Amino acid sequence: MSGVRVAIVGATGAVGGVALTVLEERGFPVERLRLTASERSVGKRLRFAGGEVEVEATTPEVFAESDIAFISANDDVSREMAVAARDQGCVVIDDSGVWRMDPDVPLVAPEVNAADVERHHGILAIPNCSTTPLAMVLDALRRGSRLVRVVAATYQSVSGTGAGAMAELDRQSRDALAGKETAAEQYPHPIAFNLLPHIGSFREGGHTSEEVKMLNETRKILHDPELPVSATCVRVPVQICHSEAVHIEFESPLSPSEARELLGGYPGVVVVDDPAANPRGHGAAERAGPVAGVRQPAEGRGDERGADCGRGRAPGRVAPPTGAAVNNDPRDLTGAVGRAASVVFGALLVERGVTAYFGQPWGAAAALLAASAVFLGVWWWSRRQGR
Repeated sequence: MSGVRVAIVGATGAVGGVALTVLEERGFPVERLRLTASERSVGKRLRFAGGEVEVEATTPEVFAESDIAFISANDDVSREMAVAARDQGCVVIDDSGVWRMDPDVPLVAPEVNAADVERHHGILAIPNCSTTPLAMVLDALRRGSRLVRVVAATYQSVSGTGAGAMAELDRQSRDALAGKETAAEQYPHPIAFNLLPHIGSFREGGHTSEEVKMLNETRKILHDPELPVSATCVRVPVQICHSEAVHIEFESPLSPSEARELLGGYPGVVVVDDPAANPRGHGAAERAGPVAGVRQPAEGRGDERGADCGRGRAPGRVAPPTGAAVNNDPRDLTGAVGRAASVVFGALLVERGVTAYFGQPWGAAAALLAASAVFLGVWWWSRRQGR
């Protein structure tokens, strides 16, 4: 069985780093690994499989000797390098927004529509990090009744913006607690102890690009182009913890017990629907895609659900985090603030009767994207091997 020549574009970024980890943990048959990044990172050495790999410049020549390229970079890089790789016979798995809505590019949430990989023409796209868990829950529940309408609110951590935003939240939190003035660089306003609607750009009509993505991407993944989806997206002062509150209306009544059964049988989802013991923050750390708060609305048809979002991996592909880097060190202020914020925010959601929320354990945006990218790589390689 032959190995696979792999390239990771943006290897020094958050998604690239997790992609390296997931490749190693899954025992992916890497024959040769090439890591690329921007000029300022060229020459760095990253650990992989007991050794080190030197980071090189991102050039089209890299893909001539690669079978799969994971691209996690800005839109301009994705737009240029994905085409360069594809034209040289390299299969691209891209996590930017450039290719997601291209009709010739499959947009794949592995648990929902992995079969769409079969119709790729050299480029595969990964959904937005807020779209993937929503699509999973909707796919599970539509097996019980047709979806009529979806209303979602997201509470997205700064990890979705990147490492710079995480560092800024840390700095701003320290400044605010010390009574100092603090500057905003990553966002238009300080994010510490604040809530911001600035997730993407504002579009005509007042929606943000993030909210539009959730509409369009959900429809594409579910193959349901007319599904009404209304999203409100909010950036919250949490290091690594995306959450969503969702109300779903169905064509025919769906009881909470039926919903729990459908969700419990879905890959990557675990129902933990005991209101007295629902996990919050680190309590969800050892669970794969917890879903909780399943209940009917006070009036009308529908189903409401939610679950804890935590850190680092996509549903069903988790491993225990360690060290201050994932906010486990009690001496680390950022970790303490992140844990407290995620726990308190979750309690407010439930206690005030909001639709509850759901997500993936340790579900940082970067990790969800990386794990999905590697899953697609495994799928492609397995098909190539005829398995």
